[in-house]
Amino acid sequence: MTDFLFAINATASIVILVAIGYILKKTGMLDTGVAKKLNKLVFRLFLPAMLFLNIYKIESLADVDFSFVWYAVWATVALFAVAFVAVVFFTKENAKRGVLLQAVFRANYALVGIPLATSLFGDAGAVAATVLSAFLIPVFNVLAVVALCVFSQENKPSVKRILMGILKNPLIQSIALGFAVLGVRALFVKWGVFFRLSDIEPVYKTLGSLSSVATPLALLVLGAQFELSAIPELKKHIIFGVAARTLVVPFLGISAAYLLGGFEGAHFATFVAVFCTPVAVSSVPMAQEMGGDVSLAGQLVVWSTLFSAVSIFLASYILKSIGVF
Repeated sequence: MTDFLFAINATASIVILVAIGYILKKTGMLDTGVAKKLNKLVFRLFLPAMLFLNIYKIESLADVDFSFVWYAVWATVALFAVAFVAVVFFTKENAKRGVLLQAVFRANYALVGIPLATSLFGDAGAVAATVLSAFLIPVFNVLAVVALCVFSQENKPSVKRILMGILKNPLIQSIALGFAVLGVRALFVKWGVFFRLSDIEPVYKTLGSLSSVATPLALLVLGAQFELSAIPELKKHIIFGVAARTLVVPFLGISAAYLLGGFEGAHFATFVAVFCTPVAVSSVPMAQEMGGDVSLAGQLVVWSTLFSAVSIFLASYILKSIGVF
């Protein structure tokens, strides 16, 4: 019962914020046009600030056992490849293909995953989850750009266009900048220089303020763009995406890790965070920016969030019962 309540608590705040956004739309306080503009702002300003700070706050990558990192990364790539084939056969609509593909591999890792890993395995889980975020979040974003570019309705896919999409993506740019600053900080440590970005207090506080806005605003905007009337038309696609995200992916990702062996409890805490959490909120503004089906993207975030409570509970319960946690 405790595990189930934990899983509910891990996702309840997301649902509540989405519900508030929906109420704001229904009461006329937030219309669809404003929501789209705010979505663009989230994608181009607030989420990049959050991702940059997530990378910058990593203390050190030295002395880390990277076996669990490589597993999570390669498992994500494998899921992308399998899902790519599956969505091609499942639907003929390119705008929906890219969004469904995102739903399979792209977890809500920053918002739900890292706190989840911390709750499952304490400080060791938090450290492992933070280290993994430095590698996995860039992979999520690069694969998302590839998915949406390949299945774009506006232009024919090409290697050049996909590469330009990756290079111009604000989320990827912010992550690259974060790694660059980490590199500079490592050099400062080596040279005995004590200056840090956090010493420029106005800049660092501003980044923190922008970062803190990203998630709640993205969820409110998602609620404002959510349409109950779209459910019948998208029912088949919603079931496919949510079942893949909350049933198939957790089973494959965690089972394979257990069979491979060599991983510790903290590592499995990060695997639950990667494979059992709902679809990333940032998949919605990215779908809007790159011509994907925004309505389907929003539905998948909401419904996968509701059903992920079950997958989180089952995974954590089973792993505890077999002595992993």
